[in-house]
Amino acid sequence: MKNLTSPLPPLKSVRLLDQLRERIRYLHYSIRTEQTYVHWVKAFIRFHRLRHPAEMGRGEIEAFLSWLANERSVAVSTHKQALSALLFLYRQVLGIDLPWMSDIGRPRATRRLPVVLSPDEVQRVFTLMDGEHRLFAQLLYGAGMRLTEGLRLRVKDLDFERRTVIVREGKGRKDRALMLPQVLVIPLREQLARARVLWDDDRRCGRAGVEMPDALSRKYPRADASWAWFWVFPQVEHAVDPRSGVVRRHHMYDQTFQRAFKRAVVRAGLTKLATPHTLRHSFATALLQSGYDIRTVQDLLGHADVATTMIYTHVLKVGGGGVRSPMDALPALGLSP
Repeated sequence: MKNLTSPLPPLKSVRLLDQLRERIRYLHYSIRTEQTYVHWVKAFIRFHRLRHPAEMGRGEIEAFLSWLANERSVAVSTHKQALSALLFLYRQVLGIDLPWMSDIGRPRATRRLPVVLSPDEVQRVFTLMDGEHRLFAQLLYGAGMRLTEGLRLRVKDLDFERRTVIVREGKGRKDRALMLPQVLVIPLREQLARARVLWDDDRRCGRAGVEMPDALSRKYPRADASWAWFWVFPQVEHAVDPRSGVVRRHHMYDQTFQRAFKRAVVRAGLTKLATPHTLRHSFATALLQSGYDIRTVQDLLGHADVATTMIYTHVLKVGGGGVRSPMDALPALGLSP
């Protein structure tokens, strides 16, 4: 290992995990990435009985990753998360180059077909959801957004005149414009009216404004308390910001919605392993079935590579859209019980 001459500023924190958090926040990584990296660095240190990472090297890292793969049988994506966390720790925090990291065996991801719900199944799930959870699910399906993209929507991101939803800094830190379903215009206006009541209450009580991206709170000191930056789907209760320690109103919790969605799927009698992300898969498949070209769907989903979007064409083929089974050509003999 060799030390890197990094252009990054020196760390002010003393403890290793605090240094890790400091560097992550300096590079504007998300809170989810921060929590994930801290988790895996803690696991790495505990696995080696609290030894400091600066005292360890290739053997210890390979041993930890092998344990995850062979003993814990973690998924490929989980294995990659752990590896990314350790790479970040050594390169960005400890300033140590690991040129042999490229030689470490990485598990190959299995390309799996996404779970997709038919329009009838989607409707059955919607009818078993209530209030803002139903509206939020309908918006995810109607615009093809990721769960976190929908949760982070601000009032200013809804353009009713142009029937457009603007996703700010989606995956890959890219913005994109999506359609706002006409049937959701009135329900969304009603949702904003309910959110406005919470915003008015916060202003009347002098509470802290909502979380702002990056350094905008310093550039525009009063923007966090403005109606334009308020959440479309705010949480009723206030909570402590995990980074600043400020008590403020956050957007709807992802776990709360996920539990509501799972209950609806179970009550609908569906055997498919559907999650909120399934609505995004179902959106893409429905567009392709309606005749929209693959590039249009790619842009709406925000995929960097069209190959990622092509997976939905395989779903359509598997569903029997293009090939007739030879079994259907046989006389219907001996099929009745």
